[in-house]
Amino acid sequence: MEEEDRMYRLNRVAHVAEFIDQEPARVISGVRRQQNMSLHERIIPYLETAGLYHLARLNSQWFWVDEPLLSAFIERWRPETHTFHMPFGECTVTLEDVAYQLGLPIDGEPVSGCLSEFENFMENGRPAWVWFRELFGELPPQNKVKQMTVCYTWFHERFRVLPADATDDIVRIYARAYIMMLLSSQLFADKNANRVHLRWLPYVASLDDLGRYSWGSAALAWLYRCLCRGTNRNVVNLVGPLQLLQSWIFWRFSCLRPSDFNRFGFPLASRWAGYLPRNDAVDQRVMSARLCLDRLRVHDIVWEPYSSPDVLAVVHPEILLDEHRRLWTAVTSLIYFAAIEWHQVDRVMPQFGGVQHLPRLALNIDWLHAKDGRGGDRWFPFYYREWHEHWQDRHATVLPVDRVTDPGPSAEYLDWWCRVAHRFLSPEVAFQDPRPIVLTEEARHRGSSQAPPMVQVVDRPDNRRVDRRRRIGTRTTDREWRWLADHLEEEQVVGDHGGDVDHRVPRRRARRHGQRDGGGRARGRGPSGDYHSGQHAVGEDIGGVATGMDQGTFEVGGSSQMFQSGDTQAFADFTTAAVGMDIDDPVSQSEFFRDIADILGEDDGTHYRPQMDEVHSQFAEHQPHVQDVQPALPVDLNEPAASPSDPWLALGGTPASAFSVVPPQAPVPQVNQRPRRVRRAPLCGTRGHLIGQLDDDDSDTIEESD
Repeated sequence: MEEEDRMYRLNRVAHVAEFIDQEPARVISGVRRQQNMSLHERIIPYLETAGLYHLARLNSQWFWVDEPLLSAFIERWRPETHTFHMPFGECTVTLEDVAYQLGLPIDGEPVSGCLSEFENFMENGRPAWVWFRELFGELPPQNKVKQMTVCYTWFHERFRVLPADATDDIVRIYARAYIMMLLSSQLFADKNANRVHLRWLPYVASLDDLGRYSWGSAALAWLYRCLCRGTNRNVVNLVGPLQLLQSWIFWRFSCLRPSDFNRFGFPLASRWAGYLPRNDAVDQRVMSARLCLDRLRVHDIVWEPYSSPDVLAVVHPEILLDEHRRLWTAVTSLIYFAAIEWHQVDRVMPQFGGVQHLPRLALNIDWLHAKDGRGGDRWFPFYYREWHEHWQDRHATVLPVDRVTDPGPSAEYLDWWCRVAHRFLSPEVAFQDPRPIVLTEEARHRGSSQAPPMVQVVDRPDNRRVDRRRRIGTRTTDREWRWLADHLEEEQVVGDHGGDVDHRVPRRRARRHGQRDGGGRARGRGPSGDYHSGQHAVGEDIGGVATGMDQGTFEVGGSSQMFQSGDTQAFADFTTAAVGMDIDDPVSQSEFFRDIADILGEDDGTHYRPQMDEVHSQFAEHQPHVQDVQPALPVDLNEPAASPSDPWLALGGTPASAFSVVPPQAPVPQVNQRPRRVRRAPLCGTRGHLIGQLDDDDSDTIEESD
């Protein structure tokens, strides 16, 4: 049985449920964008081949979301188990819900690959902007481009209306634009909601192959990731397929659904297309929704809403094919590029018509929750090879379900749930009846159920400091460490070449040099060794090859390369002063040195934009203008995650400009206060003068006295 400390370990980090007493009226804002492009009948065949036609039908109307209601559910979402913790047990959005609500295919290859360096990681790949022009016949103007994204407005203005006399090639171009807009707005929207990322170029390059991907599992992976990020009290915006989440709530909880929405078609999410929630008194509404969830009982949830004859009459038969349907109960990984989540359906067996048994320990993947594609592009099927292998073995992880006439939790489960679960979030004064669940006769008659055998997967915990973990998904991650690494690197370069130190942030420090090896591949973070000749198709998995991913990344690189090439004892002295740890020579020369170097390598915020080949220099005028030096930018957590200086859009919408260097400034003297003189520590050769700049107490300043 799972103990309380493990199941609620993130309460000690930054889970919003731990701070409800301090922020009882917290409402998270939904960031969404409407595509608003007409669906032409000549484009429909391409959407049907891709398995996206039903999703495109949902695009005809805008879905308003009830933010207070979603906020109340986010408070109950637990990233530790990927389930909502309710007073009566657990429930969650599953692959079955994605199939019925959005009409997406479940079985297929994972939606993965790389984000921008197609020419380095893919067979027949091209530089991103060269490939863009080949697929769309033109490049967007410079003011519509930002790094690896294009403005929605350009797609909307250029491809909204298909000409009546369009040739087949023109129709394919318009189909590519429609699909890229559809994926970026309806399924995989991020906080930068007004741009389309170029990661979809390899997919739309071959429209006939789009049907072999598992769009349903990718959409569920992104929804899980957005919910996990939304539980952080420091995150104020929610993105992802929110229409899926809200429709799931209305179908599962009849007491929460709006009235007068009895007619529906397929996909089932279209039932709520005309729903218009209130937008006033959000503080009172979120507290009311929280109290309503606290008062739910086991009979208030509809365990099998899709088994009614009315639903079966409108469902399209292709989603009920055995190849898709058998994966609904698979305990496997969910993949969307760098977002890896876990389909923990063994904890919600009543949703499939069974009896809920005592659950096994939930898989700990906190380490994966901190990964979102930053730190340079990678071939994700190799970098996350273990989790891609889990998806490849998905058919072996399908759980058998013993269907019963009255699905629900067993008596043993309810007894355990009352002892370990945090079932209520409202103040105790809001309840008039006793809180413990009274075991009903139905629960006793269900008897007990044994946990089915499952493949054992090793935990991937996040062992970083708590103050770093609570900033995951925000725009302040590791800024102080990155500031220190930049200054150390500048001093190292100056020591080699002489001259004064420039404390600005060189924009091209993290950019790969244009050197190429004999095969025309860029040197650096790209593959090396046996991996040199192995380029891959989209979604292809690879194994048994070497990679240069852990080697030095840049010629003048970030903190990872600097510490790998620096003196070991100097690094030990630095970490002793900065981290406050006593490190002797044997440790500093072995495991500790490598561990810290790996951490700094993973968290390195020095991003880059792939350089175009000289043969394609005619396209350079269409690219965004890049300054040689990037000035320091202030960051506001409440602003959308966008900046004019990010090298490329990372998953989750947090740009690299959030990690820009903001040198400490001397305080401005008050009117009646004499100015303070700042005394700079001399350069002693140990780099200890840099450590004091991390402190907030101005310990290196002295004040003139009378």
